[in-house]
Amino acid sequence: MTTTERADILDFLTKHRYFLRQTAAGLTDEQAGTRSTVSALTVGGLIKHVTETERTWADFARSGGDQTPAETEFSPEMLAKWENQFRLTEDETLAGALAEYEKVAAATDELVATLDLDTAYELPAAPWQPPGVFWTVRRVFLHITAETAQHAGHADIIREAIDGKKSMG
Repeated sequence: MTTTERADILDFLTKHRYFLRQTAAGLTDEQAGTRSTVSALTVGGLIKHVTETERTWADFARSGGDQTPAETEFSPEMLAKWENQFRLTEDETLAGALAEYEKVAAATDELVATLDLDTAYELPAAPWQPPGVFWTVRRVFLHITAETAQHAGHADIIREAIDGKKSMG
């Protein structure tokens, strides 16, 4: 049974996913990879990034995630992998990125409906994160929603600079 709280989380997340997907509506792969502002961000890259961010946090909500400390020194390969998360590479398409996003979203929605929202896990050690900080599964889902909303706004600005279309106004 879905509680009102769970329904609210799902509704809020669904709304912001819709806004993000709307920024890509009707774009070609080339347009989805266009840097239309001074930022390096693109609509396609933001969809890829939000997908990976949601997947990572949903995995954390499911099992507490990997407690391996975050890297503090970055190889050129690691930096390239990070940068590629924010753009469509030559072998990727907007349709493929959106399909993967839908798949990840469906899996997350199932977790929202079934996990104990009060379960808490310690966040992995990282240079930006002091030890001993715990997040509930509820907070993880709220964080996914906040990330989605923030990046949907970025994508909306990028889309407007491409062809004048806006998804939120």
